[in-house]
Amino acid sequence: RRGCPGSPRPPLTGCPPPVPVDDTEDVSLDFGSEEELALRKAPIRHPLATFFHLFFRVSAIITYLFCDWFSNSFVACFVTILLLLSFDFWSVKNVTGRLLVGLRWWNQIDEDGKSHWVFEAKRVPTIAASTEAEARIFWLGLIICPVIWTVFLFSTLFSLKLKWLALVIAGISLQTANLYGYVHCKLGGQTSFSRVTSRLFVTADAPK
Repeated sequence: RRGCPGSPRPPLTGCPPPVPVDDTEDVSLDFGSEEELALRKAPIRHPLATFFHLFFRVSAIITYLFCDWFSNSFVACFVTILLLLSFDFWSVKNVTGRLLVGLRWWNQIDEDGKSHWVFEAKRVPTIAASTEAEARIFWLGLIICPVIWTVFLFSTLFSLKLKWLALVIAGISLQTANLYGYVHCKLGGQTSFSRVTSRLFVTADAPK
């Protein structure tokens, strides 16, 4: 059988005309999507940040519950728990929030000496975006631990162990501050938005 144009045999009558090929036609190729999708599905991409997001706050709770087993010194227990709470506040505010969920918040002083709270959230997902597992761990740890410290507050009041009251209030204050800051970042703020130097962030500037 004789073939149509493009075959080694002579063309038959009635074959469709050859389709012209446009060498200038652009072809869109997305080489990064598969790699980004694979990384996105990875269970934990920041294991060290995920570990320390839970380590300090869980250690503070465990130390509070069982400190009498390890030491009879109230001062030593008080200082140890307070240090763990402080380390947790710093690491969550400055490191784990940025790495695990792409959020951060801080306070700055403008030229007039006025204090401003700034809340930021990543606008565009990048190759370094967090995974769903990391985000879930971040928010669960951020929400559950202040609730536990609130339970400790009521138990301290009901059991009349007032010597622990200041420590429990410090735990609630430090962890609630981070929770409030990151929820505000997640919601985008309630006041006017302003730009920052980085193109990856949307900044909500909320004057105090």
